[in-house]
Formats: sequence, structure tokens, C-alpha cells
Amino acid sequence: MQAEPLSRAQIAHSLHLFRHHAPLVHCMTNDVVQTFTANVLLALGASPAMVIDAQEAAQFSGIADALLINVGTLTQPRAQAMKAAALSANAAGKPWTLDPVAVGALTLRTEFCHDLLTLKPAAIRGNASEIMALAGMSAGGRGVDTTDTAAAALPAAQALARQINTVVAVTGEVDYITDGQRVVAVTGGDPLMTRVVGTGCALSAVVAASCALPGDRLDNVASACAFMKLAGGRAAVDNGPGSFVPAFLDALYVLDGEALA
Repeated sequence: MQAEPLSRAQIAHSLHLFRHHAPLVHCMTNDVVQTFTANVLLALGASPAMVIDAQEAAQFSGIADALLINVGTLTQPRAQAMKAAALSANAAGKPWTLDPVAVGALTLRTEFCHDLLTLKPAAIRGNASEIMALAGMSAGGRGVDTTDTAAAALPAAQALARQINTVVAVTGEVDYITDGQRVVAVTGGDPLMTRVVGTGCALSAVVAASCALPGDRLDNVASACAFMKLAGGRAAVDNGPGSFVPAFLDALYVLDGEALA
């Protein structure tokens, strides 16, 4: 299937919707990236919240506009809270997104994420090895590091999207976003994005926020990937890892239709 490019007009439209609706995103994410994830959402105009207690998480996921479940620092109690939140989000008609960090490499998270698939996430965002493992087509990567290319994982992403009627974003040097029928390719970014902690996890939160927007979900999720790649490419100019993060947040903050043009 031929991947289609995402137009700058579509990215600009999704950014306008993102800033106008300012989604409240319930981030059940890993301990390593919470602050960075919150700052990325704030820079783009969304509102982050981190609620992890099982009782509160179930209550809050019905209030928030979107839910992110990231299994990076998974524990048994946290898994229970995450499942309760996903069930509550479904009951309230709120979209939730799965980031299957290191699925395939470790048993607990692999079994848990396969269980979560029965709760029908609105979107899934992962690297190539994670998506292939989630689809049952590989044993996973090297921890959080992929050992496969995004292009190689595209058939797995399409199969997974069709299986549970969701949007799958498999990210890498080129991001491929699919609903099982259409495929959108998003280019850009910079290798420096892989030299700081949290760009992928933060992207998953932006994807979760984009699922709460009106319009075509595939285009909105692809636009979320484009926001991050565009900002990452700009922030990498004349910066190293230490100066990249503030430059990246600044680039997200000033991103607008004129910059996209």
C-alpha cells in the first residue's frame, strides 16, 4: 500500500484544533518522563494531569478529554490502575491511547498490553519492534530500543489497526500512521531526538490529545507526529542534548500556521 504524505494545510488545521480545544490529557506514564511530557503538552496548548491511584485514575479518566497509558515503569498496582482507567474512559466515551513500551522484551508488560487491546484503544504509538511484538509478529526489541525499521513494521501496524479498529503510529526515522486502510508517512525530525529521554513517550501524549479532536482521527494523529518532527528538526540546529530540550519546547510553543508554511 502506497503511503501518502501529510499536507502542511492538514497539519496547520490540526494544530488550530489542538490549540482551540486544549485537551485535558490524563497521562498514566512512566516515572522517567512525567515532567517532560507535561511540558510538551503545555507548550502545544494542551493541559496535562498525572493521576495514578486506581480509584482516582478511574474517576479522572471519565473527566479528562483523553487518556494515555504508557507502560514504561509498570508495576502490578499500576497495571490495575491503568486497566481501571481504560475501562472508565470507555464507559465515558473518552479516547485512550496505548504506548506499549518494551513490549515483547518483558513478560508482565507484554501480557498486560495484550489484555488492554481487548479494551480497544483509540490509538497505539510505538517503535517498530514494539508494534511488531504487539501484533505477534516478533519477539520485541532490545528493551526500549527498536531493532527493526518503521517500514518493516508497517504490515504489522496495518494488521493491528484492522484487528481492533484503531489508528497505529509506528515511529522512527519516518513515521507511518495507519488505520489499516490508509497509510500516512511523516518525515523530518533529527537523530538528536533519540539522544534525550522522553521524546517518544511525549509524542504518545500528544497523540492521545489529538484523539480528542474533531475530524479525521488518522489525520490528527499523523499531525501530532508532524508537530514533534517539525519542532525536533528546528531544535536540533546548533544544539546538543543539553540545550535541545529547552529549544524543543520553544519550537513547539511557537509552532503556527506561518511556520508550517
